[in-house]
Amino acid sequence: MTRRLLLLLPLVGFLVLGSFLYLGLSINPFERDSALMAREFPAFELATLGDPDQVVDESLLEGEVTLVNVWGEWCPTCKQEMPQLLDLAERGVRLVGVDYKDTRDKGRDFLDTYGNPFEINIFDPEGTLGFDLGVYGAPETFLVDRDGIIRYHHTGYITPVDVRETILPEVEKWR
Repeated sequence: MTRRLLLLLPLVGFLVLGSFLYLGLSINPFERDSALMAREFPAFELATLGDPDQVVDESLLEGEVTLVNVWGEWCPTCKQEMPQLLDLAERGVRLVGVDYKDTRDKGRDFLDTYGNPFEINIFDPEGTLGFDLGVYGAPETFLVDRDGIIRYHHTGYITPVDVRETILPEVEKWR
């Protein structure tokens, strides 16, 4: 009898491991909360994409609700979401871009081709600001309130439905 129970032990172990694997695969990594939620936007001091001599810092994000969008020329999804960002800008939403792990020329060409909804673009060629934000890819978008506190985090492509059902209500909530 004991031998038969011992023979079932590997099967039980397999079922337990299989259950954990199934649960892990069902988690959507795009729905993770940012560790920076309800915290101040990380301190930074970086040049702008348009002017290497113009240096900006986190105070840029104070005084007005702002969507900070992390993008890169190398990111195909960033090209797809640009119409939604242009729409948000037309609706009066303040956008600040972070050109992430890119070159100045490629970043400028991207904006010339797809449009520029951003009030200003922060140039982050080494990804230091992206690292501080916990970015693991682009695009990612952060809603920052007028006090410089991160209030919402969107990972991945912003769809037209996201604009209507999530982004605009979040912006209005913090205005």
